[in-house]
Amino acid sequence: MTEKTRGTRKAPTDDTPIGPTGRPYQGFATPPPLDGHGPARIIALCNQKGGVGKTTTTINLAAALASYGRRVLAVDFDPQGALSAGLGIQTHEGPTVYDLLLDAKRDLHDVLVSSQIDGLDVIPANIDLSAAEVHLVNEVAREMILARVLRRVSSEYDVILIDCQPSLGLLTVNALTASHGVLIPLECEFFALRGVALLIETIDKVRDRLNPSITLDGVLATMYDPRTLHSREVLERVVEAFGDDVLETVIGRTVKFPDASVAGIPITKYAPEHAAAQAYLRLARELVARGAVA
Repeated sequence: MTEKTRGTRKAPTDDTPIGPTGRPYQGFATPPPLDGHGPARIIALCNQKGGVGKTTTTINLAAALASYGRRVLAVDFDPQGALSAGLGIQTHEGPTVYDLLLDAKRDLHDVLVSSQIDGLDVIPANIDLSAAEVHLVNEVAREMILARVLRRVSSEYDVILIDCQPSLGLLTVNALTASHGVLIPLECEFFALRGVALLIETIDKVRDRLNPSITLDGVLATMYDPRTLHSREVLERVVEAFGDDVLETVIGRTVKFPDASVAGIPITKYAPEHAAAQAYLRLARELVARGAVA
């Protein structure tokens, strides 16, 4: 097993500007290259509210980490298949994650799809996944099926990102049971705050009953618009509630995200100089600096 070098934070100075979270705006060093790959740290991107940026974050964080030399596997675990579509992957033909869940003998490598981004592979999903909960309900250790699937390829990647569906059902519990950490994208909008307590409660239950090692890797503020008082107030409340668990990187609202989705490529490739692309590169560096990613 190869030891991985962690990134480091740049120390703030007296003239360091204040970031949107109200803390000194930290710089994060470019992660050094790794000596080797694996075993992967598995991170679930989870929020039971839809439209908060889970899929956008999974796609662009995966691409950003890959650009820093990390081998990344993105798991589409939402029956809507938005992650697969956002990376330009056709899912109406060929096996998907649904087949892996139902067939323990299925070779995972037959399901893996290489994306247009070097170092980024995908396990796709489609609407078939919506039937998985019904089929799995009578399975022994049904909450641990995804963990057994991902264990087979953990040594081949540095990080595995799971894009969860917007619910707290059996599929999401599977993702949490398989993961070492959870990243919560949270829209800077008042109603997005209301369900976070229930999500944290679910994570605590999974920690108590199924996966004692799972940690909260961070809360990521998304769709932030500094021009509106509402966005600023919501972000302030998030920081008050979660403290240092709130990541310093904040993802702003921009029309470039849907444009990149239509093009089927991450924003880091669609508009690499755009502030949103730079934000996701910064997010990747911050997660390395925090030790959430090698």
